[in-house]
Amino acid sequence: MQITLFLKRVLLLDAASCLGMGAMLIFGADLLSGPFGMSAALLEGAGIALLPIGLYMGWLGLRLNAAAMFVWLVILGNAAWVAKSLALAFGHPEITPLGIAFVTSQAAFVLLMAILEYTGVRRATATA
Repeated sequence: MQITLFLKRVLLLDAASCLGMGAMLIFGADLLSGPFGMSAALLEGAGIALLPIGLYMGWLGLRLNAAAMFVWLVILGNAAWVAKSLALAFGHPEITPLGIAFVTSQAAFVLLMAILEYTGVRRATATA
């Protein structure tokens, strides 16, 4: 499948957001822990997890062609991230309202990325 300009832009935006959020969570875990009502280890662990994910998305977004399954991996990973985020936000009473707002807003952004990537892969495979 050809990586269209639309899909390339979405993947690179997703990659940049993962890398930026990862860095913020790694370096700001101690600062954010109290206001969010989440442990610094959880925040730092999430940040560390985002780095290879972001690098993968960036690698994929810089390619001219790729198997559709590589993009589907991103879409399914984003869907899993959204589900886990919502379970975290609403399943742990120690999370503060600010923490819930943070987790749900980033989950909404990740869901938007998944929808746009789905649109991109469907368009790319339809024209192939």
